[in-house]
Amino acid sequence: MKLGVLAAPESWYLADLRRAAGDRYRVDCLSFEQLAASLSGGQSRVRAGEIDVRAFDAVLVRTMPPGSLEQVVFRMDLLGRLEAAGSVVVNPPRAIEAAVDKYLTSARLAAVGCPVPETIVCQRVEEAMAGFAELGGDVVIKPLFGSEGRGMTRVSDPDLALRAFKMLAQLGAVLYLQRFVPHDGHDLRLLVIGRRVLAMRRGNEHDWRTNVSRGAQCQPYEPDDSQVELARRAADAIGACLAGVDLLAGRDGRTYVLEVNAVPGWKALAATLKVDVAALVLDYVASRVEQSR
Repeated sequence: MKLGVLAAPESWYLADLRRAAGDRYRVDCLSFEQLAASLSGGQSRVRAGEIDVRAFDAVLVRTMPPGSLEQVVFRMDLLGRLEAAGSVVVNPPRAIEAAVDKYLTSARLAAVGCPVPETIVCQRVEEAMAGFAELGGDVVIKPLFGSEGRGMTRVSDPDLALRAFKMLAQLGAVLYLQRFVPHDGHDLRLLVIGRRVLAMRRGNEHDWRTNVSRGAQCQPYEPDDSQVELARRAADAIGACLAGVDLLAGRDGRTYVLEVNAVPGWKALAATLKVDVAALVLDYVASRVEQSR
């Protein structure tokens, strides 16, 4: 299999994929910024610099660099045309689009019966303050786009909430609020690779956020059948075949889906479980290529 990986040249994940590939697979780096398309005589060509992207058996998306609205839309459209032409794209562009948008993710999760914290999304300060009260006066404000806990703020003081909402409104941000779910200081990260599910438990004594990037400690975890089914249902809800699903056990006895990441990391998971996750990802993509032929 010849695999094109959309990643930064210095990416740890690109290096890990190349290590796991050995001489079984060829792994080349592609740049989102260099993606271009040409249309001539009814033929469509997609390239990254001088590289013909259609020459790869599959394309794996390992990064989502920032860009203008036009750039992001073009990149997703280009991946969509690759997929429509028969190329294997992991994850599909529509799954990536859904996962990077917290509102759309939450809406899709709720539509298929996945428990999500009560959520209010609006654009005006007045509505955000009403939502703050409706959600019990203890909320997590999240950026609509973003991951790894970046930009998340827990607010339980009305004056601080008003100040935060005004600042975000001035920046033209969408106001995304979720009721804070009381918990015991840990959550679960489940990595879905096709139908395989790997899991670890993350805990942080110093921060209510349990992201590894925030200093959380990780332990191996064996998910039960209900947790595996919930992770798979969450991944399916956004159309992702490779997904990081965050589950939180609330003190109310319910298990909530907090996030579905369509460009999931596995560095901490691989180290915690002592599993070659990169090899599993490569073999899964190779199986998709075989099924497509």
